[in-house]
Amino acid sequence: MSASVMKRIWCRSFQGVLKLGNYFLGYRTPEYLQKPGAVKELPQTILSRGIRHVLFVTDEGLMKIGLPKSFMEAMDEEGLSYTVFSHIQPNPTDENVEEGFRVFRESGCDAIVAFGGGSPMDCAKAIAAKNAHPKKTVRQLQGILRVHKKIVPFFAIPTTAGTGSETTVAAVITEAATHHKASINDPAITPTYALLDPELTAGLPSAITATTGMDALCHAVESYINWTYLTALEKDYSKKAVKLIHDNILRVYEDGSDIDARSAMQLAAFYAGRSFTRGCVGYVHAIGHTLGGLYGLPHGLAMSIILPHVLRAFGPAAERKLSELADICGMGVGTEHERAERFIFWIEEMKEKMQIPKGYQGFRDEDIPTIIRWAEKEANPLYPVPVIWGEEEFRNLIETVRKA
Repeated sequence: MSASVMKRIWCRSFQGVLKLGNYFLGYRTPEYLQKPGAVKELPQTILSRGIRHVLFVTDEGLMKIGLPKSFMEAMDEEGLSYTVFSHIQPNPTDENVEEGFRVFRESGCDAIVAFGGGSPMDCAKAIAAKNAHPKKTVRQLQGILRVHKKIVPFFAIPTTAGTGSETTVAAVITEAATHHKASINDPAITPTYALLDPELTAGLPSAITATTGMDALCHAVESYINWTYLTALEKDYSKKAVKLIHDNILRVYEDGSDIDARSAMQLAAFYAGRSFTRGCVGYVHAIGHTLGGLYGLPHGLAMSIILPHVLRAFGPAAERKLSELADICGMGVGTEHERAERFIFWIEEMKEKMQIPKGYQGFRDEDIPTIIRWAEKEANPLYPVPVIWGEEEFRNLIETVRKA
C-alpha cells in the first residue's frame, strides 16, 4: 500500500528534528590535496603527524594490476612502516571488517590509509569504527551516531571518481550471513585527509569510469532534491558536482587519458560526497543497496540503472529542484516541468552513450518483499526524499526497472 498519512507525518517530523540536530553534529570537510602525482607526497605528510605504522587497506584487484605500487614505494623511501590488508569483497562484509580489525591490532598500527574505490574505503572506515569500539559487532555499529568516538588518523586515496567516500560519514557494509547491506553513519568516521590524484584513475576501464561517475551524479542529485538538512554550503557543492559531471563524464568516458577531465570528475565526486554527507541520499540508494547485497550488482551500476526511474516516479514534487539543476547545466528555457524532463532525459542519454542498461531484469519474485522491506527500513524516516513511499510505490518502481 501507499505510505499512510501517519507514516508521512512521522517521517517528516523525524526529519524536522534531525535537521535541527544536524547543526550540533560537527560536519567537516576533510583536508585535501589535489594534483597529478600527489600520491607520492602523502607518506611524508603522514610521518609529519607522528604516525609510524599504518594499516594500508586496498583490494586484491588493485594489488594484481600494481596500482598501489608507486605509493608503497614512496612509503618505503620515507621509512613509513605499513601492513597491507586487501582481503575485501566488492561489497565488503562484516567478516572483512572483523579480519581487518584483527590485522590492525596485531600489527600495532596507529593510523589507516584507504586506497581504492568505495569497497576498500568503506571497509577501512568500518575497521576504524570497530577499533574505536572493539567490543561491539559491526551490526551494533550500523545505524546513526553509533560510533561517536574519535577514530585513529585516517587518510583516503580514491582511485575512482564516484563514491565520495573520502569525505563522507558513511560506510556501507554487507552482513555475510544475510546479504543485508546497511551503513555506519557517523561524522566520527569522516576521513582526516583526502588525496585526489587523477593519475590513479587514468587506467580505469570505460565501463567503471561511467558507472562510478553516475554514482557521483546520483549523490549530488539525490542530496539536492531532498526535502531538508542541506545548508547553503552543501547546496553549492551539489550544484558544482552536477555541473562538473555534466561537462566531463562523457569526455572522460571517451578518453580515459584526459587528466583534466579525470581531475574534474574526482573533484565532482568529492563535492557530491560532502553534500550527501549532510543531505542524505534517497530511494535510488535504498533500492540499489539491496541489489548489491542480494545479487552482487556493483554499486555504481545499480545507481546508474535506477536513478532516472526514481526521478520520474517522484513527479512534480522533484521538478523545481531538477529544473534548477538543468539551469546550472545550461539546458535551455521552458517550464519547470520541461526543464526537469530535459535533465532526466540527459541522464538517460548519457546512459545510452556509455552503454549502461536501461533496466535490470534480475529481480527474483520471491525477493521482492525483502527488497521492499530493506529499502523502507534504510530510507524511512531518515532520508528526506521529495515524496514518502510505501510498499505500493516501491513495488511499482521495481516493476518499472524490471521492464525497462
